[in-house]
Amino acid sequence: MDRIILWSFFISGLALLFFILRKPLIKERKPIIKDTILVFLLKAYLSTYIGIFVATEKMIEYPVRFLSKYFETNIIFESFLYPIMCVYFFQTTYHSKFLGIVLQCALYTAALTIIEVLCEKYTDLIKYHTWTWMHSFITIFLLSLFVRMLMQWMNKIDESKA
Repeated sequence: MDRIILWSFFISGLALLFFILRKPLIKERKPIIKDTILVFLLKAYLSTYIGIFVATEKMIEYPVRFLSKYFETNIIFESFLYPIMCVYFFQTTYHSKFLGIVLQCALYTAALTIIEVLCEKYTDLIKYHTWTWMHSFITIFLLSLFVRMLMQWMNKIDESKA
């Protein structure tokens, strides 16, 4: 059953990625594909490193995972689903003020954390050792906010050079 859940997460991620690349949520900016790819890659890069650290330190364990021969982490979440969620977060907050960005970040983070807690409680996809849902919430929230603010800063630099 856990493998079916992993595959359904993967297929859902492919569908979300298809829709976000096909029809971005931001209408007026031309280089939106550049932003989308940059957000995706930044998030995948950073979250993979955090995931490797957490898994290596045995704070969290993923008994059932894709490519278990090669990765101790949940590669589907860290390198695929979480970055896709961050692309949606970036695009839905593109015109938001700081408070709106923080509130949406909290909502996206809460949704991911709830899914993680349910997976930890009812499946073998994830097992907490010294890690807790609060660690996940804080890490996801801060990393999402960091990448969002970094993209805002980079876009301001781009606009000032034009």
